[in-house]
Amino acid sequence: MHQRDLSDFERGMIVGLHLAGKSGRDIEKILKVGKSTANRVISAYHESEKTTTAPRTGRPPILDERSTRQLVRTVKKNRKAAVEEITHEFASGLNISVSKRTVQRVLHKEGFYARVGVRKPFVSETNRTRRLKWSEERKSWTDEWNSVIWSDESRYLIFQNDSRQWVWRRPHEKYDVDCLIPTVKSGNAGVMVWGCFTRNMIGPLIIVEGRLNAESYKNLLESHLLPFYESLNGDLPYFFQDDNAPCHRAHSVASWKEENMINCLLWPAQSPDLNPIEHLWDVLERQVRARNPHPKNKDELALALTEEWLNIDQTILENLVDSMPRRVDAVIKSRGYPTKY
Repeated sequence: MHQRDLSDFERGMIVGLHLAGKSGRDIEKILKVGKSTANRVISAYHESEKTTTAPRTGRPPILDERSTRQLVRTVKKNRKAAVEEITHEFASGLNISVSKRTVQRVLHKEGFYARVGVRKPFVSETNRTRRLKWSEERKSWTDEWNSVIWSDESRYLIFQNDSRQWVWRRPHEKYDVDCLIPTVKSGNAGVMVWGCFTRNMIGPLIIVEGRLNAESYKNLLESHLLPFYESLNGDLPYFFQDDNAPCHRAHSVASWKEENMINCLLWPAQSPDLNPIEHLWDVLERQVRARNPHPKNKDELALALTEEWLNIDQTILENLVDSMPRRVDAVIKSRGYPTKY
């Protein structure tokens, strides 16, 4: 925090109270100045027998404490604004002339730097509440996570869009809600896959042809989930997890799950940070990108994905499932908003 410059009158008051026998604590209460500030003024008085400040060397700062606070408020209103936009809005609001470089320098001094925003799905208020409730209900789970079959779909593109958006933030604000960049579903062509896994076993990775609707999703589960489900340890009551995509929650799919005695894990909407398979998709992409030569078309990409899926190390599966208590705790601490996971 910046320290306010005291006027000569205020310095005189401090010295006067001191000469009248008041303690540093008394002066702090009476004049509302810091004890250390009062002590410095008193020490300077005993050294020079003056209450006025020594002449300044160099130019005084353009922005005082009050202006700096206003600048911080301006940045917090629009984290994604360019420094030119911030400078214009700030200067117009205070009717002062200030350069872009000065604004940037003061923001850096206050701990604000332009950083690439973390992309996270937007979470509505309703779903924030549901995510929080879901996590609260499972905060004591430990071994229960070992009995979950995690599943999802993912789309892989040959050419990824790596555009970045910058935000103004302090180091500890990386995952604050107003510093995140909401993601949107991509309609770009690519290879869509469906996969599943448990802590102890990688499941099938299936190339999804065409649009996934209720009928094709039910057929996928019939052909691929059911054999995997039946291959697992029959002594454990496994739960199947899928998200709230329309084809996942269709009545015909729900009826199929019930007919085949598939126990499902209730799932909160907009919660990819709670599903460890999201990180498995990242592992798969890194392994495919590391191949030389890179896939040049959709057929080569599909082959690379299925091959690298089987090369995923068992310890990665274990570590991802073991992270579930931390994921749940993070959602609780964020009050249901997106987390770092």
